[in-house]
Order: sequence, then structure tokens, then C-alpha cells
Amino acid sequence: MTNLFLRRTAVLAAATVAVGVATAVPATAAPAHPAAPTTTVRLIGLNDFHGNLQPPDGSSGQVVLSNGTRVDAGGAAFVATHVRQLRAQQPNSLVLSGGDNIGASPLASALFHDEPTIEFLNSIGTSASAVGNHELDEGYRELLRIQFGGCHPVDGCQFHDPYTGAKFPYLASNITFTNSGLPATLPFTIKFVGGVKVGIIGATLKDLPTIVSPDGIKGLSFGDEAAAINRSSALLQRLGVKAQVVVIHQGDTTVGANGPNDCNLAANGALSAINAGVSANVDVIISGHTHSQYNCELPDPVGQLRTVIQSLSFGRLLSVIDLKINRHSGEVMRDASTATNEIVTRTTPDPAVQAIVDEAVAKSAPIGNRQVGMITADIGRTPAPSGEFALGNLIADSQLAATTSAGAQIALMNPGGVRADLVFASSPAGEGDGVVTYGEAFTVQPFSNILQTLTYTGAQIDAVLEQHPAEIGFVGLSTTLATNAVVEGQGNPACLILIGYPEAALDRAGLREAIGSDPVVAVAGGHRPTGEEQAPPGPQGGRPAHPLRRLERWRLFCPATMFGTAWRKAVCDGCKIAKAALGLCMPSGQARYEV
Repeated sequence: MTNLFLRRTAVLAAATVAVGVATAVPATAAPAHPAAPTTTVRLIGLNDFHGNLQPPDGSSGQVVLSNGTRVDAGGAAFVATHVRQLRAQQPNSLVLSGGDNIGASPLASALFHDEPTIEFLNSIGTSASAVGNHELDEGYRELLRIQFGGCHPVDGCQFHDPYTGAKFPYLASNITFTNSGLPATLPFTIKFVGGVKVGIIGATLKDLPTIVSPDGIKGLSFGDEAAAINRSSALLQRLGVKAQVVVIHQGDTTVGANGPNDCNLAANGALSAINAGVSANVDVIISGHTHSQYNCELPDPVGQLRTVIQSLSFGRLLSVIDLKINRHSGEVMRDASTATNEIVTRTTPDPAVQAIVDEAVAKSAPIGNRQVGMITADIGRTPAPSGEFALGNLIADSQLAATTSAGAQIALMNPGGVRADLVFASSPAGEGDGVVTYGEAFTVQPFSNILQTLTYTGAQIDAVLEQHPAEIGFVGLSTTLATNAVVEGQGNPACLILIGYPEAALDRAGLREAIGSDPVVAVAGGHRPTGEEQAPPGPQGGRPAHPLRRLERWRLFCPATMFGTAWRKAVCDGCKIAKAALGLCMPSGQARYEV
């Protein structure tokens, strides 16, 4: 013991001498307080991949830059190449997902319950993922199978046997068992990288029960996102984990021209509200759900800026966040950290991932390549300013045609349910131009939804249509709309026909002459057209520039004698006039027109 004590004393004395000598050197020879050592940890984020193993077609496979230029992007093998290159630049890297890796997937993944997509995510070394709403499409038990492995209880292991599960944890701090309040999913995980600890907290949107089948999530509760994140953040602080990242399946939307690294967020966004309540101990928020692209620095509750980012969807972008971390304190130096959204250009595919994709495509080809229809041009999702687009209308017409025998008189389609364009050009499978395959049609609506007919009054439908377009997300309407509504207390049945023009434009277009002298009812939606948008159709039936450009293609079959006097004007707050409707009262409760 004495010798050990003497040795320690000698070391201390030597150190003291060294310090004494150092003080004799001029002050310029060394800084009085040398900078603490730092390390860089790279976060590589993606979100809403939705099983898009193959490069997506049409606008689903493009990134729109700030200047409107479009760049082809996406595809699992190309994502893998970019991840490999980013890791080569910075070995201390973590791949993180904002959720919805699976579900609403094209056939090559969906046919095998998205097991090929999990194999892809395993292959690129994913470290953690938030639970998205589509992870629960088949219920909580299926999420557990996706996480831990095992064959599907009905379909078995159709891709690889056995299916071994995700090698990364699915995280959601705000999903608990209703009876006990205990976590139903792992709230957070801790990664050791570059000599520092990084805490990754997961969360999903608290409104998830409103958009998935209730049977699949019985016994689960979905709490406030910020409150749940803060509980996990506080626990990480107690564990000495100062670098904290959130992966959350909730996001904001953008307005105007917004490139991958712009931050033109719409007002009152859900994620912005969550960010305002999330602890300042959280340094980065990687988001998802809204399929948006933004790279923002938003103030945390103490006023310090932190990165809040989202990378579009379908593997078209990767969020790259380089965190500078103090190795002594473990704190993130935000002012020295950087963030960018990188486009996943289609250069060189990763061979290992391409093999996974090729196998999934080959195994699904007998079903996926079957012809189901023909088109003569692209039918896409490019919206008018009102939000309506051609493919939404086509789907609504198709839904109506499929349910007319069940008594349906109208069909509506929302934008989130239209996932891809129908493209005229042949796919790489070589089916030929204009051929629509089962796989292509499935990709447009990859939900396995079931059509149902429900009964609503005209007043209820009118109330829905008067909601702000940003809230209702209305993009498609079937070309027959007839209800048994009671308008203005009249006992006569009524029907509404959506036209898409303000009252003045209807006058100039001569529609009043077509229907007689009865007044036209203006119903809200979109914005008030100005300039050439108010121009009537051209002399040869040319389309006017109004958001809903369908008037010149419609022929009404409603004689003036069918019109009653019941009518009213309705203007939605914040929407103004963009859609026009005719209040038609007739004994049959039906009106006809053709496209």
C-alpha cells in the first residue's frame, strides 16, 4: 500500500512540475482553455417508404426543386447506394425512419406482407424506426410479427422461410396498453456511436385510431405526442444521455414553391405544435406522415433553434443531419451541426438490395403483370388550384360504377388514397404502351380497402363540401350526385351537381340559358378565381383556366320545369367561391348529366 501511495504521489509531483514548467512558456504557446474534443454523428433519415422497392413511376418518382424542376428519384437499390456512400463519408452513422416503412405498398412488397421491404431496411443497417399508422394496417399482432419474425398466420412465409423479423426496433413512446398504462411498444433506444451515447425516442400521431381499423388496435391507447416524448427525454437525461433525437410519424405540410431544403410550412401545422411542446433536451426531430419535403430550424421551448426535417416519401430523399457532439458532456453543439435533404438519384443500384427487389418482382409477376385495362394517355395527380385531379375523378367514377347496384348515387375520393399515377408508357416489364397491369392499378390504391355504401342527407353532404379543401382533401367526385335532401325546409327531394365555377362565370358561359331562369347556388371550396380563370370556355370548346375545368364537357339533362324554388347561397369561411352547385328539386330526387 505504501509503495502504491508513493507511486501515485510521484506521478502527482511530476505532473505538478510539468505544470510549473508550462507556466514559464509565453501565453501564446497554448490556449488557456483548450477546446473540448468533439465527434460527429451522422443521422440518415427517411420516412414513408411504403414498400416502394422499385423506382416509382410518374410524379411519385420525382422530386420537385424550388424552381419547379423535376428530378427522377427513388428505388430501394438506389437508396442503398446513397446510404453506403453517406456511411463512407462518415462512419459514425445511424439510419433512422419516421415510420410507414410498410403498408399501402406496391404489389411486389404487399403480396408478401412487406417482408421484402423489411429485408431491404435490414440490409441498409436501419437503427430504429417510428411506428407509423400503416405499420398497424393489419393490427398490433402483425406489427409484433414484423418486429420479431415468424410466418404470417394465414398466408405463411411466401417470400423467405423463415421470416426473421426487423433487426431494428420500432419505437412509439405514446402507445400504451389501455388497461395497465404500460408501454405497448419500445419508447426509445440508446445507440453508442463515435464514443458517445445517442438516445432515439419514437412517437406516432395521437389520432392514429381514426385512420386504422379499430379491431386491430383494441386494448391500445395513443397519448399526446409531446407529453410522451418528454417523459422519455427526462428518463434519458437521468441515464446521462444528452444527445437526443426524435423519430415521429407526424408532420407538417408546405405551401407554395418548396424545394427539398426549403421551409415554407403551412400555418398551424400538427408537427409545429408538437415541436413547441417538446423538451429543449431534444436536438433533432425527424418526421413523416405528410409526405412533405422540408428542412427547418424551429425554436424549442427555450427559444433555441433545432432541426425539424422530413424527406418526402417513397425513398426519393434522404435527410442527412451531422451532429457535432461534445465528447466530455455528451451535448449536441447545435450551432456546429448541419442538416440537408439529399436527392436519391438513380445512378448505380446496390447489388445486394437489387437482388431482393428482383426476387420480389419475379415472384409477384404472374399476378402483377396481368393486363386489366388500357389508357390512351397519362392519368395523373397534378392538381388544379382547387385540389381536384383527373385520377381522383376516375377513381370516384369507378367506385360509383362498382356500387350502383347497391344503391350508391355518389362516390368521393380523398387525395391521400391516390398513391401513384397511371402512366401511358410501358413499364420495364414490357407489357406495352397504354396497358394497365394489375400491379400498376394496385400501386394507385394499395390498401385492400372494401367499398361500402352509406346513407347521408343532402345537408350532410353539403356540410362536407363546404369544409376547407385543406381539411377535407377532396380530389374526386363521381359524375352522378343525387340525394334525398330537404333544402330550405322544402319537402321535395333535392340533388346537387358540382360544376366548379363561380356564379358570374356560369353566366358568361351560358349555363343559365341551359337550365332556365332559376338561380344558381354558389357553394364554397378552393379560392376565388381571378383574371383568365374567370374566362368562359373557348369558341371550340377550349378549356377555361379555372381550377375545375369540366364545365365545357358537361351536358345537362334537367329541363327547367324540374327546378323548384328552393335554393340558397353558401360561402365557406376562408374558402370563398370556387365550386358552384345547382339546387335541383324534383320528385324523383335524381338528375342526370353526361361527361
